[in-house]
Amino acid sequence: MSSQTALSRPGGRNARVLAAIYAAVGELVGEGAEKVTFPVIAERAGVNPTTLYRRWDDVGALLEEVAVAALTREGESTPDTGTLEGDLLEWAIVIADDITRPHRARYLRAMVASRQDVVVDCPVTDRRREQAAEVVRRAVERGETAPTVAQVLDHVIAPLYYRVVFALEVDHEYARRVVRDVLAMVR
Repeated sequence: MSSQTALSRPGGRNARVLAAIYAAVGELVGEGAEKVTFPVIAERAGVNPTTLYRRWDDVGALLEEVAVAALTREGESTPDTGTLEGDLLEWAIVIADDITRPHRARYLRAMVASRQDVVVDCPVTDRRREQAAEVVRRAVERGETAPTVAQVLDHVIAPLYYRVVFALEVDHEYARRVVRDVLAMVR
């Protein structure tokens, strides 16, 4: 059974087990655990380690899934203020506020730390790409000159995440600055 199957069930034992596993990972990451392993997670969650081995290929995959759940929310929409600048400013501030919350920052850092190789696909990036595409699409439909989705990701979203990963300050003024920078590219 994949973790996606467990996630799609609205309740019951699978949902409780998954919640316990996610909570255990969150606690371990929050405590700055030296080594997060399936046996350590299983013990903390009160489940058999085989439960973890069956659902995830490795600890990195589990950490990424938990980070994605912590860093994105299903159905999360982008702001629609009526202008590209307003949408990007509000969205950047929402993201900055969210990823700088201590438990979110820990998840993000744990996800990055668990990666050994370059990844082909990153669900957090995929979600942010979809959101950026929505902001750009709306701006173009309104007749505004807009940056590309790649420019929004590279010059607004990536700097926010980069600074959080390296524990550098991220505040509303920084979010405004990166938005002004990307808009200056297209004006």
